Amino acid sequence: MKLALPFAIVVAVAPLALADQVDPFANRVPPKKQPQPRDYHGLGADSVTPEVVAKFAPPPLDPSVSRHIQSMLDIRGAGGGLLTSKGDRMIFNWRVTGQTAVWRQDGPMKFPVQLTGGEDNTSAIAVAPDDSFIVVSRDVGGQENPGVYLQALDGGPLRVVQHAAKVQTSLAYVSDDSKSVYFRANDLDPASYALYRFDVKAGTKDRVFDQPGLWALAAHSGNRWLLVKELGSDHVEVYSYDLDKKALVPLLGQNEKEEYDVDFGANDAVLVRTNKLGDFQRLYRLDAGALVAITPEMKHDVTSYAIDHARKHIYYSVGENGYAHLHALDAKTYKELPLPKLADADNVQLAGLSRDGRYAQLQIDGATLLPQTVVYDWQTKKLVTWRQPNAPDIDTSAFAKLTLETYPARDGTAIPMFVRRPQKCAVDPCPVIVEFHGGPEGQATAGFNPRAQMFVDAGFVFVQPNVRGSVGYGKAWLHADDGAKRLNVITDIEDCAKYIRSAWAKDGKAPKLGVTGGSYGGYATLMAMTYFAGAYDAGVEIVGISNLVTFLENTAPYRRILRISEYGDPVKDRDALVQLSPVTHVDKVKAPLLLVQGVNDPRVPVGEAMQIYDRLVERKVPVGMILFADEGHGASKRGNIVAMIGHTIAFFQKHLLGK
Repeated sequence: MKLALPFAIVVAVAPLALADQVDPFANRVPPKKQPQPRDYHGLGADSVTPEVVAKFAPPPLDPSVSRHIQSMLDIRGAGGGLLTSKGDRMIFNWRVTGQTAVWRQDGPMKFPVQLTGGEDNTSAIAVAPDDSFIVVSRDVGGQENPGVYLQALDGGPLRVVQHAAKVQTSLAYVSDDSKSVYFRANDLDPASYALYRFDVKAGTKDRVFDQPGLWALAAHSGNRWLLVKELGSDHVEVYSYDLDKKALVPLLGQNEKEEYDVDFGANDAVLVRTNKLGDFQRLYRLDAGALVAITPEMKHDVTSYAIDHARKHIYYSVGENGYAHLHALDAKTYKELPLPKLADADNVQLAGLSRDGRYAQLQIDGATLLPQTVVYDWQTKKLVTWRQPNAPDIDTSAFAKLTLETYPARDGTAIPMFVRRPQKCAVDPCPVIVEFHGGPEGQATAGFNPRAQMFVDAGFVFVQPNVRGSVGYGKAWLHADDGAKRLNVITDIEDCAKYIRSAWAKDGKAPKLGVTGGSYGGYATLMAMTYFAGAYDAGVEIVGISNLVTFLENTAPYRRILRISEYGDPVKDRDALVQLSPVTHVDKVKAPLLLVQGVNDPRVPVGEAMQIYDRLVERKVPVGMILFADEGHGASKRGNIVAMIGHTIAFFQKHLLGK
């Protein structure tokens, strides 16, 4: 399945009053010496002492504030799941307990049964074709080194397929006869993936493909595979592989730098999503080596697609300026098929498919509409609801409306941004929080977003730009920030602040501005506070890169080659990487900054936060840091989510609202 499924679980908080919170700046002490860019090595808990982790543990929140946030965390959408072969049972993932766990529902609107527990995120990723078991993935402490397990549909203990320390193990597929489970792992080489077959009855595993490279199994038809070899962030090669003959045949991407997303269609046709032949992603079939379009030409990307295992229906999603619209095709004729009429919504997306192609799970959501999913039966043309969304004590219809606006970059380019405004801001001036998305190959999208509402409830206008480098606006837009070219468009960050201060000023008074973001958005936040010091009045960065050179040297090996293609080569492009590193410009910082980091993060090592924190303390700039000992690339555990949200809001209320 190639269609990225929407998350069913949402996070939000109630109006906050955080003036009495413990100050995360309180544990700040000067470092013994001025750190150098290479002062840290490696990633995860091994790269930082337990004493340091304990020192920067999140301070407690005031109980009244914590209760408000906990209440908002109980807002839950209704997502999709994995249907059994008869369509009578659904396996789904739910974090109602505070951690993602596996649940089973024995019919529409039936009370669900919890199948997994514990403190680690656990997700169902497949159901065996004969319904004899579920395939489960479990990660520990946010390390992103999950294991693969089997479990009976009726529950019981997990049976390990493979779970090894510092190894990524992920499902490829379950064989059609349910006798084998194929998975990939980087246990031979941390920068390469091999493919394995696990015999369900015997409990043994055999390595079936081990050529060096970042290989992924994109699709299978019997013993014929479509293998993808990743060579860059948007650069892959596609091969056909005969498992019996061990024959690897090149199909697409050789001797070029293009992006391909492939699957098997009806009659073993190869389906391809790519922007090779134009500026936007489009869906094609591969016909004698030629790409033949099966979706219409549009000024929008086909953002994702999926086909059921029975090869009856193709579904594709079109991203129209951040809004998702779903379409369906007959898999044999490629003719457009009508989907059922659903409630008016910002987004209509696919949330799951049955193996036989009969059932499709359709999800809708909007700025004031909770995510809700219905199961569509192609045979009877009926829609059935399995679970209802819920928002106890909260009126989501009162959430802020969403508007799509633009601001001008200095070269005249119109940069799109989503804006949510508190009602009172129509009269009284309000401070503004600008949130930059991750990726950078990501996108701020429309739809239900309680986290955005959190800022609105706290008295802020909330802005989410899609600066150059974002997906969804064509190939030229996407690649505008590759490598050293980032120097030409990083100014989109400052231009957003300049526009808001000018265009949104009232009675000659410009609004105060805060900036935040996670991952690449964290990097953008650090650039906003350093390279463009003075553009924003306060910043909260989450798991962001402070030094592109040390980041590339220390990020997990399986990610390094992919990130080099996006940011630049540490040797060839070193000058640009240094210039584009926030730590290079740390002497410019004047405004207060809060750093939030997971210790186990394999993507952005904890050393990235440590090194810029030390520099800022040395300069006596107001800086605070929170380290989550049991998290990786962000916060996933309920208590940590509460702490991250609470301290972020408290920080902005203190520095932008004076509370």
